[in-house]
Amino acid sequence: MTYDVARVRAQFPALTAGYAHFDSPGGSLTPEPVAAAVAAAMTAPLANRGTVTASERIADGIVLDARAAMGDLLGVDPGGVVFGRSMTALTFDLARTLSAGWGPGDEIVVSRLDHDANIRPWVLAAQTVGADVRWAEFDPRTGELSAEAVAAVLSPRTRLVAVTAASNLIGTRPPVRAIADLAHQAGALVHVDGVHYTAHAAVHVDALGADFYVCSPYKFLGPHCGVLAADPALLETLAPQKLAPSSNAVPERFELGTLPYELLAGTTAAVDFLAGLADSAGSTRRERILSSMATVEAHEDRLRARIETALGELPVTVRSRAAHRTPTLLVEFPGGRAPDAYAFLAERGINAPASSFYALEASRALGLGDTGALRIGLAPYVDDADVDRLLEGLTAFCAASR
Repeated sequence: MTYDVARVRAQFPALTAGYAHFDSPGGSLTPEPVAAAVAAAMTAPLANRGTVTASERIADGIVLDARAAMGDLLGVDPGGVVFGRSMTALTFDLARTLSAGWGPGDEIVVSRLDHDANIRPWVLAAQTVGADVRWAEFDPRTGELSAEAVAAVLSPRTRLVAVTAASNLIGTRPPVRAIADLAHQAGALVHVDGVHYTAHAAVHVDALGADFYVCSPYKFLGPHCGVLAADPALLETLAPQKLAPSSNAVPERFELGTLPYELLAGTTAAVDFLAGLADSAGSTRRERILSSMATVEAHEDRLRARIETALGELPVTVRSRAAHRTPTLLVEFPGGRAPDAYAFLAERGINAPASSFYALEASRALGLGDTGALRIGLAPYVDDADVDRLLEGLTAFCAASR
């Protein structure tokens, strides 16, 4: 199956500014159809959801369409799709809800590999109720988080395991299904951070074994909001804090206040855009998504291989080494000069930032402290010319730094 990156790039107005974007792990660019969908919703006759007026029905349709779209993207029941301000906000809300049933002697497991949004909400919730926190450590030499490392900290008192499907810092894709199976055998729930993963792979939530899966549309060409997916039957067992007159139905009971209809319209458009990235085969949107994402993954992996080969010729250390990972490379420079490289590239219209990117525990475990290193991330709109510019810029920086 062919991938026409030029056709894809033509739909991103931001690319006309001439920058090469390797900063997509922090937030992707927006294609024109997504921006148009947001604008159309904002200028449509809208009201709070309902069934009486046309404005109410338009709002209701936007929400239901967005749930269906995310259901197709993640392979889940749309009735278990919850929208929120962000993945971080949704995780904090869920942590508060679940921890109401925890107490002293209970345990939760978090991974040192994760973004802090899948660590701190659980740590703080556990501290509030007196539960214990146990840490699953990854190997800083290989970047791998093994199922054995998680098994080592599980016990019959484990109530929840929080793990990433892909590290936003070094790209590692842990064996989530094996970890989930071990957690379930211990009687624990599994919360999977799919923010970085969803942008780069076809997602099958059930195959991952996740009880809860969270992601952010703005990482996969959509607008700024958050999504949580779970089995509606599981959500029915939870009682989040909410306003008295707000709906107690699932998934609405988890959505605080009026939903941002324009962002949900943009989310549907983003899923449709992903489904059409390649000449995808399939009669359903889900089938087209799976086909397109496989093609995009091959495109991104090819570019990643080009970059990795070239980095091997430069005096830098690549900290992304796991056997299975996203097209995300963390690059360390001698003397801790990643911030200088960041600025050097920026002057040349190349966006590749340096930071710990909220993966604070992982950055520290790698010996990079709170500063982190330079992160190179790929996206569907990155092409070979962008990679040429990046490699030329990195080569020039290393030469100037001798």
